[in-house]
Amino acid sequence: MRKILLFLIVSVFFFDIATGQKSTKPFTVVLDAGHGGKDPGNMGNGHKEKDIALNIVLEIGKRLENLPSLKVIYTRKTDVFVELKDRANIANKAKADLFVSVHCNYHKSQAEGTETFVLGLAQNKENFEVAKSENSVIFLEDDYQTHYEGFDPNAPETVIGLTLLQEEYTDQSIQLADMIQDNFANQYNRVDRGVKQANLLVIRRTFMPSVLVEVGFLSNYAEGRYLDSTSGQVDMSNAVYQALVRYKSVFYDNQSDYTFDKNNNPQAEDSSQTKSTTTVADFYSQNTKDKIILFKIQLFASAKKISLNRNNFSGLSPVSSEKVGKINRYLYQETYDYSKALKFLKEAQQSGYKDAFIASYEKNKQIPLKKALKKLEK
Repeated sequence: MRKILLFLIVSVFFFDIATGQKSTKPFTVVLDAGHGGKDPGNMGNGHKEKDIALNIVLEIGKRLENLPSLKVIYTRKTDVFVELKDRANIANKAKADLFVSVHCNYHKSQAEGTETFVLGLAQNKENFEVAKSENSVIFLEDDYQTHYEGFDPNAPETVIGLTLLQEEYTDQSIQLADMIQDNFANQYNRVDRGVKQANLLVIRRTFMPSVLVEVGFLSNYAEGRYLDSTSGQVDMSNAVYQALVRYKSVFYDNQSDYTFDKNNNPQAEDSSQTKSTTTVADFYSQNTKDKIILFKIQLFASAKKISLNRNNFSGLSPVSSEKVGKINRYLYQETYDYSKALKFLKEAQQSGYKDAFIASYEKNKQIPLKKALKKLEK
């Protein structure tokens, strides 16, 4: 029966993606403070991961709640134990646009720095150890053998059991993770341990772009004190908050970016958003005469191979596909003109592909949009 239900759920999600169901709900972010209640998380040098993660999450949420057209949902706002499956269920039930889980790291050495994980195969021992540590909380849950279909966090072979629905959002998850890491390193001078992939249960079961953020090592004497301080927690929350705002701005609001004032709030423009966007687009259009950067609109990615018939893409044409590993990426239009790319993105979103975004290429290799636009400024 469980296999039949899973098949039906997968079918429904693929149908929604391919047919482009429209939605008018606000941009929804689910914030997940790792651990809690009877699960303290790691206790490096006496610091409590569950408390630090909660403080950072509440600070992120407080800032996000001040923004229009944005809804914040918390998996916990107090010191309570929430099972991993329930954290994911909260996000799925809300049909959230993003899921962000905040944690603190631990290592027997004096390792330091931040790293942000997206779902994927734990390709090396270090990533597997992080995944094993974060997933081991299931042993505190009742009847975990039934809830997680025999998943064993201590067995490396379980990494092959990735949920296909989360694989749909790998690209978007990596984009967000990269923005978070960039803020940690460039704004707050944290050691950048990079964007990594691991088979983490809490994001494995979510059906939207999802990341797990390790804000630093409590086991490191200096970093532990920093993360357990008010200033350290404000810094880390600001870095994540700005990345979330930028992600929404670039991929959902069709704007090139936000600037932030001294209070770390989005800087209001003198002109309207539409006028500002047009001005930015015109600037980049003038700088595409050398045809350096190619833009395409990614509608979605799927392990399923879909015929490029326009009827399968809500009437949009032309649509092309690219295969990356086991995933097929479906792309609408292509242009060297950034203003046209914004127009094509709007068409895709109006056709129901709310998760569509501009993919940029240099010499047939995809690069981050922010990097592409910076290249055109030169």
